[in-house]
Amino acid sequence: MKSTTTRSAADNTSPTAARKRATTVPRPAVKGTPVPGKRLSAPSKTMAATSQRQGGPLLLPLHLIDEDPQQPRTEDNPGFAPHSIAELAATIALRGVKSPISVRDNPTRPGRYLINHGARRFRASKVAGKTTIPAFIDNDYNEVDQVIENLQRNQLTAREIADYLGRELAKGIQQREIARSIGKSPAFVTQHIALLDLPEPIAQAFNAGRARDVTVVNELVTAMKKNPREVTEWLEDNDGQDITRSAVKLLRQFLEEKRYQTKVFSDMAADGNDAVLPVGDDNEADRPPQPTKLGRAVLQVRHRRRTAQLLWYRRPVEKGFAWLKYDDTGEEVEAPLADVKLVALL
Repeated sequence: MKSTTTRSAADNTSPTAARKRATTVPRPAVKGTPVPGKRLSAPSKTMAATSQRQGGPLLLPLHLIDEDPQQPRTEDNPGFAPHSIAELAATIALRGVKSPISVRDNPTRPGRYLINHGARRFRASKVAGKTTIPAFIDNDYNEVDQVIENLQRNQLTAREIADYLGRELAKGIQQREIARSIGKSPAFVTQHIALLDLPEPIAQAFNAGRARDVTVVNELVTAMKKNPREVTEWLEDNDGQDITRSAVKLLRQFLEEKRYQTKVFSDMAADGNDAVLPVGDDNEADRPPQPTKLGRAVLQVRHRRRTAQLLWYRRPVEKGFAWLKYDDTGEEVEAPLADVKLVALL
């Protein structure tokens, strides 16, 4: 006789059915997780921050995020150029945002956030058609942190740095304190502050992007203080061309030599014929000392690898030439000034 075995309804349940039933068990919602279209309450934000510390960045809806109107980077920053944002959007559409942005609570719009850093990723995500973005909430963040963030990435233009420094100075903050707060030298701060008050011709060149090097701009300012007309003409003559360090160096050398020559001519005119008397003249002891004047100035020059004295009292046959007397042989020659280099004023 066959024995019969009684099974309960639970015993007849197959493993597949059991698994299916397990997946239908509702899971409790994780508190603090942002929901698209719903603003977070203050307690929810606190729990979201706790969740962030425990499990990484949050996934925030883009429509709850605002850009900081006081951020140091302006709209004309190269990083905000349409082609640059489009390139970033293409990578986000393909791979997503791999580096979370940083946000803080918006003090004027409860339930919303302001971007600390990551404005480019935010804009590119919208272009890529995303609705959320990974983000960390950091309410201990200010404009100084934004400047440091961009400075270390070299993403701020000289103009943007200068504008930020100007705002800090307007608050009554000392230059040395500003330098310490952004991790730069006092000289760095001084150079950029000078960009806020440039002479008009230099300001036009700087704003047009012809001079991007802060050192070059400051050298131009120094040169213009001594030779405003010449520097203005030089900028106009080279309109449209980039202003490089080498070009400004040549300009300053030319202006320095011209200044020396002008001074020598003035001294010669003031002293009459005394300026052309040879060194060691017998009348020198009878002449009273004039400490504020060079007296009989001697211009030492170099021509074809030979040192010589420039003979001011001999008139050249045509403009652009001058008479020289070589130191080694005493020979006097007439040479083009273009081939003559000023060495010293004795």
